[in-house]
This record gives sequence, structure tokens and C-alpha cells, in this order.
Amino acid sequence: MRHRHSSAALAALAFTAGVSGQVVAPPAPHDPIPSPRQLAWHEMTFYAFIHFNMNTFTDAEWGEGRESPDTFNPTALDCRTWCELFSECGLSGVIITAKHHDGFCLWPSACTEHDVASSSWRDGRGDVIRELADACAEFDLKLGIYISPWDRNNPLYGVDDAAYNEYFRKQLRELLGNYGEVFEVWFDGANGDRDNPRKYQEYDWDGFVEVVRELQPGAVIFSDGGPDIRWVGNERGYAAPTQWATMDRDAFYPGYSGPRFGELNTGKEGGTHWLPAEVDVSIRPGWYYHAAEDDKVKSVEHLLKIYYESVGHSANLLLNFPVDRRGLVHENDAKALRAMTAILEETFAEDLARARQATASNVRGGAGDFAAANVTDGDPATSWATDDGVTESALTIEFGEPVTFDRIVLAEHIELGQRVRAFAISAPEGDGAGDGGKWREVFRGTTIGHRRIAAFDAITAAAVRLTIEDARACPVIESVEVYASSPRDRYRPE
Repeated sequence: MRHRHSSAALAALAFTAGVSGQVVAPPAPHDPIPSPRQLAWHEMTFYAFIHFNMNTFTDAEWGEGRESPDTFNPTALDCRTWCELFSECGLSGVIITAKHHDGFCLWPSACTEHDVASSSWRDGRGDVIRELADACAEFDLKLGIYISPWDRNNPLYGVDDAAYNEYFRKQLRELLGNYGEVFEVWFDGANGDRDNPRKYQEYDWDGFVEVVRELQPGAVIFSDGGPDIRWVGNERGYAAPTQWATMDRDAFYPGYSGPRFGELNTGKEGGTHWLPAEVDVSIRPGWYYHAAEDDKVKSVEHLLKIYYESVGHSANLLLNFPVDRRGLVHENDAKALRAMTAILEETFAEDLARARQATASNVRGGAGDFAAANVTDGDPATSWATDDGVTESALTIEFGEPVTFDRIVLAEHIELGQRVRAFAISAPEGDGAGDGGKWREVFRGTTIGHRRIAAFDAITAAAVRLTIEDARACPVIESVEVYASSPRDRYRPE
């Protein structure tokens, strides 16, 4: 599957001369639209989460904050092997739990003694974040930081809001100012002590965001309410097939559990802000490593389902790997990831629609720069668009001969906003091109967005048709890609 390159894409939609010589304006943006940092994040698609911290060594999911720093003692930590695996499998980045709820820091923090510098690991001279940042640079992966604002070790938490918030800002500065470029900052909304529910901290979210914007202006910020990307509302690896990248952002906040919680999974058509979903899910039942779960790694079939129902539903996939007590991705986890991504590589190896003839029932101004052929040219800077006011249209791709396929990947030119409400895919009956004959529907969907993967039973045909049945404004379709899945890829939507 090809990716768009937003720096060139908007330039390609400049005013152009149509077939009759008239100036044809590109479609106006349909607000809200993504920011440059959000566009860059959309291209990340699939990346790794690493839960590795004090909980790894206490066999817990949530720590108490009273653990001795010496408890953290990986015997063979090697971030290079993590990144080598992820790079081999085509992932784009790594987000690590730099500090979880227990407050233990994987970097030497000047703000606390509950950190690696106070442990006997590497004689107190270790720095997991530095090792991971260096490995990411070596393997061309982007680095992301998870840092929990809840800190069960810090005595200021829930006692002196202002003092603790300043402490947290200082830790953000340490992480975001000393390890190079960060592509995402992951804020957990957890708040309060399970042993003392009245111990509540009033977080200074505006101040936290200000630090991120100052030190890492290209980084997106994740939480239930963004401000850049949102939680999908579950940890099962599922984004709704109707998937809007827009939300009423100001109605949500980190830790939100109110009456509009369901919108986290679907987004909201016509929302006030661009706030796309990230799907976080663990490859095992737990987020942290537990030896008892070595035989409970998700099956390859399950992982493929997660991919199709996250990335295939226009969300990004953040797949968690609980690094073990050695400091390595466990062999069972690595085996499952390799098998999953090998099948995806086989499925999406050859775009059968590339450079094939395409025609449409409406082309914006009759201009070549908005022609139907743009969806098959392999260039993410070009798109097919219709005239203003035309929200129903059909595009047909002819293969020249019968081909067998069962996957179609659609992409809107989201730089100009998300538009499509309903679409259908059909193929001619028999194996002809459909001229003068009947067409049968093989897939029906709602939204498209950044990437929509239509999966259906294999068909053989010499043509395929995309019908936009409803849109919020004239559709702007960047690409239509057609694939025949690997024999090992048995995913079908339920």
C-alpha cells in the first residue's frame, strides 16, 4: 500500500487549466482538516508499544511506588534487537513506558531517586531511553514517549497540585529535551490512588501540552481528548468501520468516561476538530511481561483481524510488546509478529490496479489534474475529484483482462478533509468488463478517510467500480488499490 506525501500533495492541487482552457479551482478544504503533525502521524500507520518498567520485575500490571530501584534489573537488555525486529517487520516507530503509575523512571532523572540511576543495574549508569533512542536512529524508527502523570511514589501527588505539576513538567523537559526527535507523547489519564480514592491530583494539562509544543513541535499528543489523536475507547484492537477522524474535542479530556464515551470508537461526523483514533492493544493478555502468559500470545489470525479492523478502518495501530526480564522481546512474541507481517506483505505485494485505465461519471471541470486516472497512478500528490455539489459519482477501473482479487484499499485526500459517508464496490457479472451488462455489489461501506480496506470473498473480473453514494462535499479520492490476498490471509469481516 502506498503512502501519501503531504508536502507535495497540496501543491499538486493548485489552480489548473481544464480541457476547455478554463481555470479549474481545486476543491475547497472541508473543515476540520489535519495539521501537518497529524498528517505525518497518519503515515506512521503501524508501530510498537513497549511496556517495560518496574512492573516487569514484580509480575504486576500496576505498581505501588514503594519498590526498591534495585528490583529493576534486566540481565541482557538490548534495545537494538527490539528495533531490528520492528524494522524487519515494517513497523514505523516505538513508544516506550518511560514512567508508569509507580513513578519509576527508565532514565536518570534529576527530579527523583526512584529511577535507574538509583538502581544497581549497570552500576547506576544505565539509561533505557538513551539506548532506545540510539537504536531507533540506527534502524530508522521514530521514538515515542509514554509518561504517566499519576505517580504513586511522589509524596506531592494529590497533596500539592501546583508543586507536583511543576515536578511533572520538569520530567517532561528531561524526556523531550535530551533524546532527539519524538513523534508522539502518550498521556495516560489515570488519576488517584487505588488505596486512597480521595487522593486526586488536579493535572495542569494546558501546561503539560505547552512543554510538548515548545520542545517537540512536530510530536502529536495522545489522550482521550487529544489534543492531536484520541484513544479508540477499548483495548481489544478494534476501531468501528464507520470511522470519522473528527470529534468535538473540547467535550473530552484524559480519563473521560462520560455519556459520549462511544464516540471515541467512531468519531463524530462534523466534529469541531480533527482528532483521529489510535488503536492500542497488547500482543498478550497483559501489558507487562508475565511468564505465565508465554503461551498466550495472540494467534496470527487474531493479529490479522486486529490489523484489518484498525488500520483497515482508518486508524493507526499501536501493538504492545511486553519486554521480558532479560530486556528482550520474547521469542514467542517475535515469532507471531514476523508471521503476521509476512502475510500482510504477501497480500499487499502487487497493486493490480496500478496504471490501469480509469474513468468516472464526473471529473472536476473536465480537468486532467483531477482525472479518474489519478487514483491508479501511484502518485499520492494527485486525486480524482468531482465538481462542487456532485456528491454521488462512480469510478470504474478496467484491468484489460480478468483478474482475481479480494482486497481493495481506498484513500481520501484527507489534506482537504474527510468527506465520504457511503460507498459501494461492484464488479461485472461473469468475467467481462461490464459494458452493457450487469454489475453485482461485493462490498458496501460508510466512511473512507485516510485508509479503508475492503475485504471480501475472492472474485474474478476484468473491471471494478467504486460508487460514492453520499458525501459531505465533492469527494476527493487519492487512490484505489486492488489486491489478491495471500493464501495464508484468511481474514474476512464478520
